[in-house]
Amino acid sequence: MAKELKNFTKRSDNYSQWYNELVVKADLAEQSAVRGCMVIKPYGYAIWEKMQRTLDDMFKATGHQNAYFPLLIPKSFLCREAEHVEGFAKECAVVTHYRLKNDPDGNGVVVDPEARLEEELIIRPTSETIIWNTYKNWIHSYRDLPILINQWANVMRWEMRTRMFLRTAEFLWQEGHTAHATREEAEAEARRMLEVYADFAENYMAVPVIKGVKSPNERFAGAVDTFTIEAMMQDGKALQSGTSHFLGQNFAKAFDVTYINKENKPEYVWATSWGVSTRLMGALIMTHSDDNGLVLPPHLAPIQVVIVPIYKDAEGLAKISERVDSIVSNLRAKGISVKYDDADNKRPGFKFADYEVKGVPVRLAIGARDLENGTVEVMRRDTLEKETLPLDGIEDTVVALLEDIQKNLLEKARKYREEMTTTADTYEEFKEKIEKGGFILAHWDGTPETEEKIKDETKATIRCIPFEGDMTPGVCMVTGKPSARRVIFARSY
Repeated sequence: MAKELKNFTKRSDNYSQWYNELVVKADLAEQSAVRGCMVIKPYGYAIWEKMQRTLDDMFKATGHQNAYFPLLIPKSFLCREAEHVEGFAKECAVVTHYRLKNDPDGNGVVVDPEARLEEELIIRPTSETIIWNTYKNWIHSYRDLPILINQWANVMRWEMRTRMFLRTAEFLWQEGHTAHATREEAEAEARRMLEVYADFAENYMAVPVIKGVKSPNERFAGAVDTFTIEAMMQDGKALQSGTSHFLGQNFAKAFDVTYINKENKPEYVWATSWGVSTRLMGALIMTHSDDNGLVLPPHLAPIQVVIVPIYKDAEGLAKISERVDSIVSNLRAKGISVKYDDADNKRPGFKFADYEVKGVPVRLAIGARDLENGTVEVMRRDTLEKETLPLDGIEDTVVALLEDIQKNLLEKARKYREEMTTTADTYEEFKEKIEKGGFILAHWDGTPETEEKIKDETKATIRCIPFEGDMTPGVCMVTGKPSARRVIFARSY
């Protein structure tokens, strides 16, 4: 049974299949009866809750408050900002009726044609329009600004090709929406929240990211600028892991949101929006996990330490439990989430395999001989290394080990990204290197036409124009025209 649990497709054989199998076998999620939608199972949701709790604290530490806005948006709202509606029109799910009735011809339940809505409603793909229509009632004077609001919610984007966590029709996320008196304040807010996301990705997810700005072709529909953090997965593909948008005055003008400034004159408000979603779960899985299952960074693991007793009878279990009781209490007092699995419905070997697949960072195994010797077997999930250590003081050892695992995962991911980052000076060189995956630093002439040509011919996109890196001017690898600096290309999810 334990072997069957760990019988995965290898990443090197079929990375996509490995990912799909791991999501199911690690008990994270499963497909639902609704096309393109998933059921997030308790273990998967526990990881998302830790992400949510941590991010929520980070948002509140920067002065933001939570609110909630309607799921349904009048279609006319979406039409007020031209770029916004064009960007989301193909993904919108539309509510047209509000009642069903029994079919008199005996064909079950049908839509009641007399219950058609006066105005059709869109299930929110994002909430800028409904929120800015609300902000019109909240903002009158410069004294009402800034407004710093975050919403935890679900959204619907009618994706045709879906994959659990990475791209689903319905997904969970947070979306921040802020209003400011000046352009400078709004731009600073957008950059500040990108830093929050980068901090979370690296220090909690152990995922190294590159910060930058999107090209015009890749920016959010309705934004002036989109800032992004880009991560690299183990197959060399990029994953956009968080975005923060400077919206300028586009939505303020669309919804006529003005304020009276200190000179008693009306001005349009400046805006930002920013968000991360359950896509971060996909990033977590694909950055660290291996052919044995999930690998979780300790800072986000629902169970950081599992203790498995190995015994022959009830008396043996009782002796182990008596000793383990203080260890569990001491670990919890140190803020460590620990599970003592003394259930007798599974053999130790199955438990070991199960917790390995689920990515529990540290496993302690204690048997009768360990009690006699005052020792415990310790296994770390990131390297699968085992060692026998003294029971006395094991709590401090575990705390240090968890931090070492967290650090090791980040360093390993960063080293891989560095190994998979190259430069290309000619288009032919670029075409060869993109087949091997990874980030490619190359010159681009800044035109959407060249960007589109590269995308059509290679399936690679500009992931971002990085804030840091090689700022040396050059010539575009495609057209030979002047290029201000190298940008990052990659194939992506």
